[in-house]
Amino acid sequence: WNLQAAQSVLKSWDINLLNREKKTFFSFLGLYFVFIMLLISTLGILYYNFQKDLMLQTKRLELSDFANEQILKLKALHVNFENDRVYPRDTRFESAIFDSSKKEIFSTFDFKQIALDEVIYLQNRKIYFIKEPESYYLGTKFLVLQVPSDASWHQDVSKNILFYGAGFFLVMMSLGYFLMKLFLKPMRDAIELLDRFIKDTTHELNTPVNAIISNIEMIDKNSLDEKLAKKINRIDIGARTVSNLYQDLTYLVLSHKIISHNEQLDLAQLLKKRVEYFELFANSRKIEIILDIKANPSLHVDRKKMAKLIDNLLSNAIKYNKLKGYIKITLLECEFRIKDSGKGIAKDKIKEIFERYKRVDTTVGGFGIGLSIVMMIANEYKMQVSMDSCENEWTEVSVKWES
Repeated sequence: WNLQAAQSVLKSWDINLLNREKKTFFSFLGLYFVFIMLLISTLGILYYNFQKDLMLQTKRLELSDFANEQILKLKALHVNFENDRVYPRDTRFESAIFDSSKKEIFSTFDFKQIALDEVIYLQNRKIYFIKEPESYYLGTKFLVLQVPSDASWHQDVSKNILFYGAGFFLVMMSLGYFLMKLFLKPMRDAIELLDRFIKDTTHELNTPVNAIISNIEMIDKNSLDEKLAKKINRIDIGARTVSNLYQDLTYLVLSHKIISHNEQLDLAQLLKKRVEYFELFANSRKIEIILDIKANPSLHVDRKKMAKLIDNLLSNAIKYNKLKGYIKITLLECEFRIKDSGKGIAKDKIKEIFERYKRVDTTVGGFGIGLSIVMMIANEYKMQVSMDSCENEWTEVSVKWES
């Protein structure tokens, strides 16, 4: 770990913060946009209906006069029906008559579905006016007139809705943009302060932890008495735990910047080394690690990343294991499995366990990032990671690859 790496972490953290802020910002604007569009649509419909009612009220007087004239013609036809049986027509409107059971007597309409319960209404850009004559001339209970609505009215209303709607939309979106910026500023300042603290703390922890581990490794534990050796082991376990957590956080932050240095890797040899590293953890809980190597596969991968994948699986197998339990590691030609005698996981939780920050058991320390890192590394090398478990019995994680 050096200054350049520290600067990379700081820059990466800033990028992540910016991405989170952008995601929140655009999510808010998206919801705000939907709300504004619903509001504009509602106001547009209300404005349209208001203008329509205003236009119909204006037309109603004119159509009422037309209806009175048509009723007089119907009356004349009714009186002289024996001599003249031609239905009266008028070039200014179309008309139809219906009896008391709302059955059509005669109509000049193309459209037959008439709302006789209304007085005046607009449909398909045509205005319908319904009037009931005082007398049932020719059996008429309802007289319906039909005239085309004014085309300019539709155009004017549509233009007004578009113009005022666009203006209202721009004003509200601008207001929402500035309000969101204003509301996000305190949150951004707080997150930046927290992130700066985490960066500084994480960086400062690494140097003393590495110093502790390096000095412990130089101690000849065989020359110490049993009590002192146990104390040194506890310090060693604690330092390695913090070191692993630090490495996980660093990998999580820098994963998109870490360049893989792939090489032909003896997986059996790497497994042995990682088991040796974790033996101290396992021994502190009296957990037996059984290494069953049935093949000696060679993989073209990054050594550090593969070690990180194995470390996180072994760390979980130890943390969530039972006291005096076991961990069995089986290495095959295209697969290795790590099975523990731990608490197990409910079947319906297995799908969620690889999500970042997801923790099924909160009684054990951790941040829920280990398995998400495992999945990230496995995906990079097109490996398949699967998990099976039986609650209070065992958990087995399998990592497979193509030969």
